[in-house]
Amino acid sequence: MHANSAITDNTVTIVSNECIGPDVSLIAFRCPEIAMHAKPGNFVNIKINPQNEPLLRRPFSIHNIEEDRVEIMAKSVGCGTNLLSRTPAGSTLQVLGPLGNSFTIDTPDYDTALLVSGGIGTAPMRFLEKVLLTRGKKVHHIIGGQSGRDIQKRGLTNHYIATMDGSHGYKGTAIDLLRQKYASFSGSGPIKVFSCGPNPMLKALAAFCQDHELPCEASLESIMGCGIGICYGCTVELKNIFDNETSTILLCQEGPVIEAERLLF
Repeated sequence: MHANSAITDNTVTIVSNECIGPDVSLIAFRCPEIAMHAKPGNFVNIKINPQNEPLLRRPFSIHNIEEDRVEIMAKSVGCGTNLLSRTPAGSTLQVLGPLGNSFTIDTPDYDTALLVSGGIGTAPMRFLEKVLLTRGKKVHHIIGGQSGRDIQKRGLTNHYIATMDGSHGYKGTAIDLLRQKYASFSGSGPIKVFSCGPNPMLKALAAFCQDHELPCEASLESIMGCGIGICYGCTVELKNIFDNETSTILLCQEGPVIEAERLLF
């Protein structure tokens, strides 16, 4: 994992804004400066309105890169994301990025990648899958949600679905499904887990990976004002790996991708 040093602040034009599910939009804009340097796990910080409401930028995982085209997934949960979801093609935004660190993918110690996500946590997984496949890795997705309406699998291959109400795929949590499917994955060489989703899922996943001695990285979400370590609005407390102490980090600087064994919930 490493911090990105090629950060630019760009005025971009939305080329498409498509509703892909309840309260979820897929938004694309052209920005060669970000597309050229982005890595799976990076995010962008977007000023949604040229006026002062909302004042703070909003962080979004980079969902996909196609040449100079950058895509994000946005779920409407407040005034800022509601406004963004209704912003039509042709509108301009101010976008800072690529920000944060990235998933650690260029290591020889695994053959199979398990991508475990919940709800809007699938947002960084399409870009991650594309790059993993270029590295010759086998990729499997475990995707969870409350119901089929919460599942976002667009552009993802080789996926297994779990819903709490049983309306789509396996009835249960993503981690329940992972426990059931794990034996079929473990015969195809060393495994590494990459994840993004709600904290209860990440907590259960971290415990599963510890029990099975699997390396696991988690992309965390946080409110971020600046995205570059100035506002101190995204502090996260983590376990130290080599002692019993804890450390406080700025997620925008040392994250959003964290080794799962360090998570505190």
